Amino acid sequence: MAQKGVQLDRESFCCSICLDLLKDPVAIPCGHSYCMSCIKGFWDGEDQKGIHSCPQCRKTFTARPVLEKNTMLADLVEQLKKTGLQAAPADHCYAGAEDVACDFCSGRKLKAIKSCLSCLASYCENHLQPHYDVAPLRKHKLVEPSKKLQENICSVHDEVMKMFCRTDQKCICYLCSVEEHKGHDTVSAAAERTERQRELEGSRQQIQQRIQDAEKDVKLLQQQLEAIHQSADKTEEHSQKIFSQLIRLLQKRSSDVKQQIRSQQEAEGSRVKELQEKLEQEITELKRKDAELQQLSHTEDHSQFLLSCPSVAALRGATHSSSIQIRPLRHFEDVTAAVSELRDKLQDILREEWANISLRVAEVDVLLSQPEPEPEPEPEPGPGPESRADFLKYSCEITLDPNTANTYLLLSEGNRKVTFMHQSQSYSDHPDRFTGCWQVLSRESLTGRCYWEVEMRGGRVSVAVAYKNIRRAGDGNECLFGRNDKSWALDCFSGSYTFWHNNISTSISGPRASRVGVYLDHRAGILSFYSVSGTMTLLHRVQTTFTQPLCAGVWLWDSGSSAEFV
Repeated sequence: MAQKGVQLDRESFCCSICLDLLKDPVAIPCGHSYCMSCIKGFWDGEDQKGIHSCPQCRKTFTARPVLEKNTMLADLVEQLKKTGLQAAPADHCYAGAEDVACDFCSGRKLKAIKSCLSCLASYCENHLQPHYDVAPLRKHKLVEPSKKLQENICSVHDEVMKMFCRTDQKCICYLCSVEEHKGHDTVSAAAERTERQRELEGSRQQIQQRIQDAEKDVKLLQQQLEAIHQSADKTEEHSQKIFSQLIRLLQKRSSDVKQQIRSQQEAEGSRVKELQEKLEQEITELKRKDAELQQLSHTEDHSQFLLSCPSVAALRGATHSSSIQIRPLRHFEDVTAAVSELRDKLQDILREEWANISLRVAEVDVLLSQPEPEPEPEPEPGPGPESRADFLKYSCEITLDPNTANTYLLLSEGNRKVTFMHQSQSYSDHPDRFTGCWQVLSRESLTGRCYWEVEMRGGRVSVAVAYKNIRRAGDGNECLFGRNDKSWALDCFSGSYTFWHNNISTSISGPRASRVGVYLDHRAGILSFYSVSGTMTLLHRVQTTFTQPLCAGVWLWDSGSSAEFV
């Protein structure tokens, strides 16, 4: 009961705002006491409301009370301090469910500030003091408060586990080292800690180095990101200026054509009107003469008639025959045809150059390309290896373009399969069609990283890639896949392979398979062909520079042969 009374006294001299002993205590009109600075700060926050209140009883005061130090209460607090009285702990000093509680507090326990590995107990600030004052206790190992102190006790011998068994990788007590772990590689826990600490520091140094390297990379990437944004903005601005200039040029030419048409219209109209006016004057004059002759013809006096009548030759000479020649009714149609021809030429130029522009945009790449996936070195039974799955990450769906297919080629399976037919197919004429070669190209333009596979049936088949501007008409080398500098082809025939480019052949050895895989890294200039069966085997790899987007292609040599993009 006495202890409870002392606790009440402590609470009586505490400020309810700062929860500490009163400093410069003042009593407000309702009778409650506070530190002068605490109540001033509280009321400063209420000044805008115009009403001040007591933080405890909430009694309000219309006028802000004048504060004066309570000297008697201040003296009492000072005397109590001298006798050792301390302020009651605030609520945040008591241990909660998530905190480590002092093992020596009775009643409501305070938070522990240290745990002792020797005593296997946790202490608050007051109960920890002997560990600082008593010489034997100063040798104890103090650590941050821990709830797991009992884990340091051996469950068999109820002793502190101060040893470590390297054989079993576990902490043990001294009795364990001479019994169950006898003959094992055992050391003190402190020695093992020192060794692990050294390894830990080495790992930390590696991690810190990696952090520094990563931070440098992040900074570099940030710089590259800013450079990309600046370059893109600048390029967009310049491109817009160039297109605006082209638009203004076309508008200027349009205005010039319009002005020329109207000028010619005015000139030709003036000539027509001038001639029209002359003819109208001539008509008027002829009508006047005709009236005179008509009047003369009615004269009854023969002598007067003969004297007034002009000679027959004069009458005949006055006859008029039209000399006006009108061209066929074309007028300005030829101008329209010329403008239409200009439009078609500009469209062709834009179509050809647009692929070049798109390629230049696609080639913008500040990061190094990832290495090509590595296929399995040896065939294995069962499903494809993981490396094929790596290739399939870049798989793209290929569809064949009917407008490029030779007339003896039949497309099916959603234009993914092509078959050599005995009879010509009823395709419409198209400038993109191969006329003399049994070949077909894909619809898709291939850039970046792509992978596809071709399943072959029948006789000889060539799997190829080519630029779109490869020649289509005729059957010369400039049209055939692999026989020019615009295409690359792998011939598959009778269990052998031959690679062709620019009409140069390279014989290739490799396992025969009905399926060929093609890997393209356009930016890196890599083109690889693989034999695909149970696993993947590299047949041939090309390292070059691609200057245009590519199309996938197939060349069928024999009637009845087929190839399907799968």
